[in-house]
Amino acid sequence: MWIDKNDRLLFVGDSITDSNRNYDAIPAGWSSWGDGYVNLINAYTTALLPQKELMIVNRGVSGDTVSDLKKRWQADVLDFQADWVTIMIGVNDVWRHFDGTFAQTKLVSLERFEKELRELITRTLPNVKGIILLSPFMVEHNQNDPVREKLGHYQQVVAHLAEEFSLPHGNVQEKIDAFLCYQSSYVLSSDRVHPSLAGHLLIAQTWLETVGILEGKDEDDR
Repeated sequence: MWIDKNDRLLFVGDSITDSNRNYDAIPAGWSSWGDGYVNLINAYTTALLPQKELMIVNRGVSGDTVSDLKKRWQADVLDFQADWVTIMIGVNDVWRHFDGTFAQTKLVSLERFEKELRELITRTLPNVKGIILLSPFMVEHNQNDPVREKLGHYQQVVAHLAEEFSLPHGNVQEKIDAFLCYQSSYVLSSDRVHPSLAGHLLIAQTWLETVGILEGKDEDDR
């Protein structure tokens, strides 16, 4: 594992990252992690890697698109001077194309998504040890579903940028799809987007494997 003692690990994204975090809590203080995957990662690293003394910080904001991240990036990410930044964004960028019609929501095109995510990566890399990208996901096994199909293009952008900048890339969708081979989507999410605790555990597992804290499971072990 390449994360050092006392490193600051910042997680930024939308409601899946936010997960009811307490905005008034001090960074890495009680209730600051929310009740989702960031909290699970903090619990794992605190309990099982106590010698590392890692600082886990949640900067997710419910409803965010990549454009919203861009607006708050300096204050919420760069000013904090984290060592590692994990970004998971994209599902709202896609979802608003389907549920934002009557609100005349300003939509994030695929081209804009790629441009702005690239800008965030470029701004951040000189100031951190590294960036981890987690793919946005849907708890929907049917890849021909219109939302899932559109999301696939945004997922490809994340994977492409990870390759372009040689960044660790956690494929959360792959974990979700493997689960859905055996169980209903309702176990992981009631609306196909916001995860249950079990769903958050799959995200946490993806991240822990991506950074080398956990070893990935072989197909035969599933």
